[in-house]
Amino acid sequence: MTVYQLPVEVTAFARWLTELAGRLRPDAGWYGVFAARDPEGLRACFDGAEILPWDVVESLLQDAGEPADGPLADRARALYAAAATAHDRHPGASAALAERRDLMEHERRYAESRARELGERLRAATGEAEAAGLENDLAWIRDDHARAAARVTELTTRLARVEGHARAEPALRPVRSPAPPAPARPVKARPRGARYAWLEESAEERAPVAVPVLPTGGAAPRGARFGGGGESAGAGGPARVAEAADPAEAARAAANAVYALQRLRAQGRSGEAHVLLCEALNGPPDRLPALAAELHRAGLGADWSTLLWEAASLSPGRLAAVAGVLADAGRAADCDQLLRQGVARPVEELAGACAALHAEDHHREAHALLTAFVRVRTPEDAARLAGADPRGLVPQLLDAARAVSDARERDLLHALRVAGLGGA
Repeated sequence: MTVYQLPVEVTAFARWLTELAGRLRPDAGWYGVFAARDPEGLRACFDGAEILPWDVVESLLQDAGEPADGPLADRARALYAAAATAHDRHPGASAALAERRDLMEHERRYAESRARELGERLRAATGEAEAAGLENDLAWIRDDHARAAARVTELTTRLARVEGHARAEPALRPVRSPAPPAPARPVKARPRGARYAWLEESAEERAPVAVPVLPTGGAAPRGARFGGGGESAGAGGPARVAEAADPAEAARAAANAVYALQRLRAQGRSGEAHVLLCEALNGPPDRLPALAAELHRAGLGADWSTLLWEAASLSPGRLAAVAGVLADAGRAADCDQLLRQGVARPVEELAGACAALHAEDHHREAHALLTAFVRVRTPEDAARLAGADPRGLVPQLLDAARAVSDARERDLLHALRVAGLGGA
């Protein structure tokens, strides 16, 4: 009998979810609605067997009286993102996500049709009691429609991430390709790779996007979506990255990538579009600000948000390098968003990211990383992080906690004392 062990990220989110539910009445509010509608499904999410849809998490936070932009919601987003990514790595995830998305799309269409029907009946209603009942039914069906639409979007994003990972995997194994036969006549070389995908197509036949195979000795893709790898979290040094990109070359590469991305999106090739975004993360970090500008100019800001979300899974040194480049380019908001999303990773890796930021003189960004960490993680987690480098991290963490609140500083001082790290 095969025993499936839950990923630590899924366990962490399930534990947080259970703690949140402990503050709520199971027979009241949205929690009561969900518990009555699908008790088994809700229990599976609390056990970690399934991932609760994000719209339900938002509703439970609403039941608890937590603001959507508050620290608990921030922590929920970080834990949720990490859990969904880890959950979707298991075999068969792609088929399961596709099946669930189709189901949600069916529910969305049904709710849309039902809402039109109820709207027509409401307009034709003659009595107050009948109208009140129809208005109540219409409000519920509109909520069903909004939730189904949100879940279709969420599942589509998760499915694209899984498919992108599957297509990127061959690039992790350097191979020696046989020499191509000599052409019968001179042929002009054409650029290859996902960013030049439109050059590979003809009007009669759509060729697959070519994900370039890394040459022997090249840097492999980094981050959780590629199965780990990278420099040791405890090394403390910054990642070795390419020299600063030429601005003109960065602009050309950004324009090429966005053009290819638009073509892939138009053809419904979401998995290959996701590969393209991941490929950009493995290029020179100094090219990313130009790509961000080009994506926003083309109305593809959502793809930039996806890229930042993926960047949060990069190895510690690479994460620090990307954050530093964004800060140097004046994209402080993007840098802060990246760091906030990165705090869900293991504390040992965060110690390495913090050290790498300091090594590159990005002290403000290191402070932002630690501030986000103490805002959304427990004081015990902060004490564990401090243990990686007590002399350097204890004062930095206390400074970050002080910037959050006096109560958070007191909680951290207590956790540090319990961990034998003093707290002074």
